Amino acid sequence: MVNIIAAMDEKRGIGRDNGIPWHIPEDFKHFKELTLNHPIIMGRRTFESLGRLLPDRTHIVITHDVSDKTSVEGLIWTDSLESAIEKAKKEKALRQAQDKKESDEIFIIGGGEIFKEALEKNLVDRLYLTIIDGDFGADTFFPDYSGFKETNSEKLDNGKNKFCFKILKIQK
Repeated sequence: MVNIIAAMDEKRGIGRDNGIPWHIPEDFKHFKELTLNHPIIMGRRTFESLGRLLPDRTHIVITHDVSDKTSVEGLIWTDSLESAIEKAKKEKALRQAQDKKESDEIFIIGGGEIFKEALEKNLVDRLYLTIIDGDFGADTFFPDYSGFKETNSEKLDNGKNKFCFKILKIQK
C-alpha cells in the first residue's frame, strides 16, 4: 500500500522557503508513529530539509542526478517516483525476510512535486493529512485530492498546541 502523509494549512500550503512554517509536536509524533519501520519516499529538497536520516526508516530519495550520490545504510537514491516505489517494495521484502519490523506500507512524505506526480499517476492508495487552521503564507502547495474520500477525522485542540488542526485519513 502506497500512502501520502502531509501537513497543510487551510489553503493547502505545505511549505515555505524549503521548510515547514509551523511547529506542532503532536503532528510530528503522529508522523513518527505512522512512518516508523516503513520505507519513506521523498524528493531531494525534502531530504535535505530533514537534516538527517530518521531512525528506523528506509529513506528513498528521488533526484535528477544519482551519479554522484553516496548511499549509506537506510538511504537509497533513485531518479523517478516509479523506481522509488519499486525500490521500496524490494527493500520492504528484504527487511521482512531478515525479520525486521518493516511492513507492507510505503509512505511518500514530500515535497509538492512528488505529491502531485503520485496523485496524477494514480500511484497512491491512502492519504494521511493534517489540516492546520490558518494561512501560513506557503510557497509550496499540496495538489488537489478531491478524488479521495475521508474515512476518519480527528479534530485536535487540546491546549497543548499553538495551532488547531485535524488529522484526516482518506481513501480512494
